Amino acid sequence: MRNKLDRKMDAILRREEAGVRRKTIQNRTLRKLASNQLSVLGIVIFAVILVLCVGAPLFTPYDGISMSLAERYAPPSAEHWLGCDQIGRDIWTRILFGGRISIGVGLGSALIATILGVSLGTIAGFKGGLFDGIVMKVSEVMMAFPQMILVLIMVTITGPSLWNLIFIFAVTGWPSMYRMTRSQMLSLREEEYVQALNAFGISPMIIAFKHVLPNAIGPIFVNITLSTAMFILQETALSFMNLGVPLDQATWGNILNVAQDISVLKDYWWMWLPAGIMVTLFVLSINFIGDGLRDATDPTQIG
Repeated sequence: MRNKLDRKMDAILRREEAGVRRKTIQNRTLRKLASNQLSVLGIVIFAVILVLCVGAPLFTPYDGISMSLAERYAPPSAEHWLGCDQIGRDIWTRILFGGRISIGVGLGSALIATILGVSLGTIAGFKGGLFDGIVMKVSEVMMAFPQMILVLIMVTITGPSLWNLIFIFAVTGWPSMYRMTRSQMLSLREEEYVQALNAFGISPMIIAFKHVLPNAIGPIFVNITLSTAMFILQETALSFMNLGVPLDQATWGNILNVAQDISVLKDYWWMWLPAGIMVTLFVLSINFIGDGLRDATDPTQIG
């Protein structure tokens, strides 16, 4: 004979089973990422801005280059949602097309720096020896100087251009990725499965890149997000100082460049404020995603 307590326990069991069946995200990392509200907000903001910039021609009737002197300093209106700049170019259009370059510089530089740093860190950390010592010393020398100082020096030497900027960011950004990957490899190469693979005579490079590196992929993804945000901010700062992408190409930094004029800063807020908000939202979204990835891939927070 089943009593009242038995019936309550059965109801709890049914609810638990129904909850398990409703879970559509089986991967622990994705599940933890989806449970982080700030990360979800970051993903939404990132996706919206990325779609707007990549599909810029679909969201504006202008091309970002055409000028209309009759509409110089035009305030926001139904025709120009965010107004026009000092030579009559549509601000909304320039923000969308400029986002393509700013995001491309940030993400491209981060990916190149990651490939370089992870490759060197994997080889140096797993093999050690003279190669590890040389690369480590080079990274220490580069990290002894503030990265922005190195960037400014190299931009002054090479000159401002889009491809020079990507190259400079990649060259100055790989040491941090290298040191992080190296530390992961130094820890993982002592694991028992690595010793077993060595005993079977498998090539050390195959072990390092195919079997060990995937176990360190979580921190690498986090570092990519943080590096992307940092490079976008650096491009914006350099373009604001006329040291980044040439002014004839729209970027978020070049749009903000007009704020150097005190009259524009005070009287024509639409020429710089929307671009500043866009940069802030995009960088915040990347940081939120990075924080969520860090928590989701942290093995000490499994649950």
